[in-house]
Amino acid sequence: RYHGLRHLSVQGFESDYLILEFSGKDTLYVPLDRINQVQKYRGGEHSAPKLDRLGGTSWAKTKARVKKGIEDMTNELVELYASREVTTRRSYSGDMTLAHEFEAAFDYEETPDQIKAIQDIQRDLELSKPMDRLVCGDVGYGKTEVAMRAAFKAVQDNRQVAVLVPTTLLAQQHYETFCRRFAPFPVRICILSRFQNPKEVKALLPDLASGAVDIVIGTHRVLQKSVQFKNLGLVIIDEEQWFGVRHKERMKQLRTQVDVLTLTATPIPRTLQMAFSGVRDLSVIETPPPGRLAIRTQVLRFNANVIREAIRRELARGGQVFYVHNRVQSMERTASWVQELVPEARVLMAHGQMNEYVLEGVMLKFFHGDADILVASAIIQSGLDIPRANTILVDRADIFGLAQLYQLRGRVGRASDQAYAYFFFPNEEVLTTDAQKRLMAIQEFAELGSGFRIAAADLEIRGAGNLLGKQQSGNMAAVGLDLYMQMVEQAVQQMKGEEVEEEINPTLHLNVSAFIPDHYVEDAHQRLSLYKRLSASQKMGDLALLHEETQDRYGLLPDAVERLFEVMQIRLLVKKVRLESLEVSKTKIILTYDAKSTISQESLDWLMQYNKEGLKFLSPVSISIDTEQEEWAELVGELNTILQGLLNACLLYTSDAA
Repeated sequence: RYHGLRHLSVQGFESDYLILEFSGKDTLYVPLDRINQVQKYRGGEHSAPKLDRLGGTSWAKTKARVKKGIEDMTNELVELYASREVTTRRSYSGDMTLAHEFEAAFDYEETPDQIKAIQDIQRDLELSKPMDRLVCGDVGYGKTEVAMRAAFKAVQDNRQVAVLVPTTLLAQQHYETFCRRFAPFPVRICILSRFQNPKEVKALLPDLASGAVDIVIGTHRVLQKSVQFKNLGLVIIDEEQWFGVRHKERMKQLRTQVDVLTLTATPIPRTLQMAFSGVRDLSVIETPPPGRLAIRTQVLRFNANVIREAIRRELARGGQVFYVHNRVQSMERTASWVQELVPEARVLMAHGQMNEYVLEGVMLKFFHGDADILVASAIIQSGLDIPRANTILVDRADIFGLAQLYQLRGRVGRASDQAYAYFFFPNEEVLTTDAQKRLMAIQEFAELGSGFRIAAADLEIRGAGNLLGKQQSGNMAAVGLDLYMQMVEQAVQQMKGEEVEEEINPTLHLNVSAFIPDHYVEDAHQRLSLYKRLSASQKMGDLALLHEETQDRYGLLPDAVERLFEVMQIRLLVKKVRLESLEVSKTKIILTYDAKSTISQESLDWLMQYNKEGLKFLSPVSISIDTEQEEWAELVGELNTILQGLLNACLLYTSDAA
């Protein structure tokens, strides 16, 4: 547990230290040059990590378990991708006239990200190996259009398309969207879900098997063995994380045989995108459609007057309203209350425990504008697109997770009208700390595209968990997001056959006062942030830029800060030479190499030339050099000379070996 920064004087030299508390009240003081080994823990809203004992083994065991989980996951990906690499299929032909007509019939202007995603998919399809691309984009950012372009290309090439969605309601909506978009073209589209009666299904199956149906849209029902295709070429999966384990296994098999395009609105952390860019093909849609407005979001105590006014304002402009009440047993009573509140409105009710045909009827009625208010459970959170519904009121918002709140808000604001979202809680006394954080986050991140930023609160963890599976979500919570990402990147590098050099974190004993005084940077958080940035600098150029920025922000650097920059410069050289430690006393400089490093003959030759008389071997990896420099200004110059000389000798040795 982090307990802040503390200024200490050790053996007459001053510096700041990070105070960390471990189990049993043990305390560790972390020097500034090791600060990059400390990361803020981010692990989701429900996880409060257990403190470990200082010097105990449980943390090492946790890291080993997580590493094994990551390796299993990457190995699974390797197998999948290896089998895809050896599988070939007839590549798709280039664009034809009809494709241009289909594009021209799109009612809106494509965003730059949409265009890039469409081009990525076209390029994939024109290769001879199966495609497996993930398109990630905020709610209402045009992923469906991207998918329809891919479907059109497949149908043009005489291949069948299966569109898999998690709910029957979404299947119905996609079916209507596809039918509308494909209407001018000779394409046959069918739907297969639990809403179809046995007679309809029986009539459809032979047509799929004979190739008479071009596109089938449905739930997991499409994955059943009884559903056969003549020439299935493309599978589009919408929100894969909502499907069960068994269905995912079937999807995994499909990935090695046909082209797969997966769509998700779950934001992916940027670091994860980078980690997986070499393994999984990703297209990210971050630009909002033209004319789209940010949803005005309010978090407030339950208030009947506010609810009445919000509903009436929406109805006055010809819109529709979602009223989310997530308790089925009291939903009927709530719907009656809403009806009494706004007598002129037409109110409908929908929840997951209703008979499916009744539920379908209700949703279609609302979709077609035959009702003004839909009182519903969280069933509406996955993907429904009703452009006229531009106000959503969520009762007891405090009981929802941040991901759910975000998905619910995404049900409105999908047209060019200003949309409103109201999140109600009963009173402050019943709110847990977590609920307060979630409600603050949903209000704070209200601007367009914030799905990719809201994640910092906890959706980042949830999102990555959805993308990688439940076990990985647990692994992430065990070590925290930042360390997990680091481990994933290393595993992916190893998987791709790249050498992963273990980072050296050298120990420095330089006998110098180097720190950021309180009077120079008064805010403790800003001081810590500056220390972190100094420690994270990988190149001399990074330090030079940071030096310039610090002076620009806080004024002329005091001596202690100048010395801190010099210490960090020494540290960078020490890491490049691969020393485990550098120790300075009044008369000696002691260099200790990392146990895994070999001291090259070139390095030894250079040291002999530099100071033959003052050179002494203390061990096979430790060397002592005499020095007469007592003042830091002269000593730092000598240290730079020695380390730069060794680095040049190392580089010479490396190029000779190569």
